[in-house]
Amino acid sequence: MNAPLKPTAAEPRLTSLSHGGGCGCKIAPGVLSEILRGTNKMPIPPQLLVGIETADDAAVYQLNDEQALIATTDFFMPIVDDAFDFGRIAATNAISDVYAMGGTPIMALALVGMPISVLSTATIGRILEGGESVCRAAGIPIAGGHTIDSVEPIYGLVALGLVHPKRVKRNADARAGDVLVLGKPLGVGVLSAALKKEKLDAAGYERMIATTTRLNTPGPELAALDGVHALTDVTGFGLAGHGLELARGARLAAVIDWAKVPVLEGVRELAQAGFITGASGRNWAGYGAEVALPAGFADADQALLADPQTSGGLLVSCTKESVDQVLAIFRRHGFGQAAVIGEVQAQAGGKPLTIR
Repeated sequence: MNAPLKPTAAEPRLTSLSHGGGCGCKIAPGVLSEILRGTNKMPIPPQLLVGIETADDAAVYQLNDEQALIATTDFFMPIVDDAFDFGRIAATNAISDVYAMGGTPIMALALVGMPISVLSTATIGRILEGGESVCRAAGIPIAGGHTIDSVEPIYGLVALGLVHPKRVKRNADARAGDVLVLGKPLGVGVLSAALKKEKLDAAGYERMIATTTRLNTPGPELAALDGVHALTDVTGFGLAGHGLELARGARLAAVIDWAKVPVLEGVRELAQAGFITGASGRNWAGYGAEVALPAGFADADQALLADPQTSGGLLVSCTKESVDQVLAIFRRHGFGQAAVIGEVQAQAGGKPLTIR
């Protein structure tokens, strides 16, 4: 893979047009809670198997005894300057939520907002081509969409999928005694911060693209295992944020062994050098009070805990007996760094997430 492309003289860098990139664009968790307060008062039909009650990855609506429809959407501003790569990352990230519910994607709709007076039609076309390439890899069509002329570049998908109603994997169904497995290493936010400041080398960029464009295809196979109780993907709120959602939803406690958490090569050094996203700090401000840290936990490690993961890995809560099967599924799909990172325990009055 080549080094990240430089902008042409006629057009600015894509990342210079956005105030935040990738899943780092997400509204901070504390602010989001305030915005969504009261929305759970809406009427809920019995066919809606998963709604907004546990901040899950997608909505799931039962169609019949054998099928449930998964519906999700995700879009953001550029995390990289290469237009094709931006499209690939955004599409991979959007489709991931279907896999995170245990489903198989069936089609997508494109969401496109572009500053027409700033970017050429050729550049915008390359963004869409990148998204189309990922949809082809997932075996689905882009069947429509919507476009607007916007101040900042925005691209993403509405992704639809199918799952058997009995195989839906929510983020809230972990059980005490479960083991936690993470499918991808952390560090995408740190790499994006270094890229924006033009301090990321070609090897670092290659690692960033490789992880953010890898589809979370193990999802349906993982959902078919009786020993897998809960499933989610680690995205904009970081490992700590999505670990908290898993623990809160099950009314249990999650414990993460920090030394076992996989991290992309070179990321720790970049974090220690100060390449941290603003979203990492906003994440921690929103939920840090609910996380118990060990004495002497480094600031860089805390930033990595809250690092927004654009197109991050699946987080699996499963029985100890099924761990080998879970890891084998990840390996078969090319996720060589998947690892056991912790466990789920009964809540004993402490904080819902503990790092040890």
